Amino acid sequence: MTAVMKGVRILEVAEHTFVPAASALLADWGAEVIKIEHVERGDAMRGLASTGTSPVSGSVHVLLEHSNRHKKSLALDLTTDEGLDIVYQLAATSDVFLTNKLPRVRSKLKIDVADIRAHNPNIIYARGTGQGERGPDADSGSYDFLAFWARAGIAAALMDADDDRIRFPPAPGFGDSIGAMTIAGGLMGALYHRERTGEGTIVDVSLMGVGLWAMGQGIALSLQLDTPWGQPPNGRTGNPLVGTYRTADGRILAFSCLQVTRYWPEICRILGRPELIDDPRFVDHAAISANTGAASDILAAVFAQGTLAQWRERLSGFSGQWAVSQTTLEAAADPQSAGNGFLQDVQTADGTSFQLVAAPVQYNERPAAAGRSPELNEHGDEILQSLGLDWDAILNLKIKGIVA
Repeated sequence: MTAVMKGVRILEVAEHTFVPAASALLADWGAEVIKIEHVERGDAMRGLASTGTSPVSGSVHVLLEHSNRHKKSLALDLTTDEGLDIVYQLAATSDVFLTNKLPRVRSKLKIDVADIRAHNPNIIYARGTGQGERGPDADSGSYDFLAFWARAGIAAALMDADDDRIRFPPAPGFGDSIGAMTIAGGLMGALYHRERTGEGTIVDVSLMGVGLWAMGQGIALSLQLDTPWGQPPNGRTGNPLVGTYRTADGRILAFSCLQVTRYWPEICRILGRPELIDDPRFVDHAAISANTGAASDILAAVFAQGTLAQWRERLSGFSGQWAVSQTTLEAAADPQSAGNGFLQDVQTADGTSFQLVAAPVQYNERPAAAGRSPELNEHGDEILQSLGLDWDAILNLKIKGIVA
């Protein structure tokens, strides 16, 4: 894999998933990431015992690993002058300063834009926030379940009419991981801009903004129609080949054949119902649209007569677009996942093996290897020595509790 970020140094003062996962992607692509952690507990993610819906257990903290692979860890007390001075020294040699601290916390810790740029005027300063850097809620904390999922309209758009509560996101860190890709892309753009102009920019990405972007087409249509975006009535889309059907063994087949008249004759033959091709209810686009309910009912009845294995075989030559709705375990074992390196084998420091999803961008046809996350303060001595501190000075900092 081509390490496109090799030579870039990122200084991170952040925890949880949203912002750390961004630098994890850049680390996968070759960047050096120095992660500043709380001097005693480290990143709060290290102590997370539950996602809210599932316990975090086992010998490997895979949530921590997802967001911190390939990084170097320095556990440091930022509330002390000596600790802050170390951050400033590291910032002076870094290309990017990355944080998810709230405005009031950045100001209190003296790591805001002006503080960091006093030691490196051209550094790229990146902030990941819940609701954005401005506005009445700029200084309010948030999580992806709130700012990305609930506030940006995603949860409401997934509700059925008879639901009495919103659904949870499909996975922990769902909006965080999408937002992390956005931060990573923004930083790469900022680095390119500085390379061309010499100007270091401020990069802002919020969970709410990412959620709104993900809902962008639905929001644009909502504004145009003055109607909130929601699920199609009764799950019907107006096109019988855009939707889902259940098999005899309870599995779900998903179809997204937008050109219904192109694929209708072919699917009718595959389903053993060629008479439907010339049925007056389905002879053209207008007729199919007017009789979508009838067409969907016919397809549902036919699909319910065969198992998933049978339909995989029968649909193997279908030229339209379809997929099986898979569980996370099935997605991980999908031949496409293996063939493209979408999952990577990793080992912890003690040799325990596990797997992580690879960075979603590949260079020169090779996936980036997903390395392990650091132990708390694993690289502390190395980083401090790189700043010119001798062992006596480092030991003194340890004794004073400034570094772990």
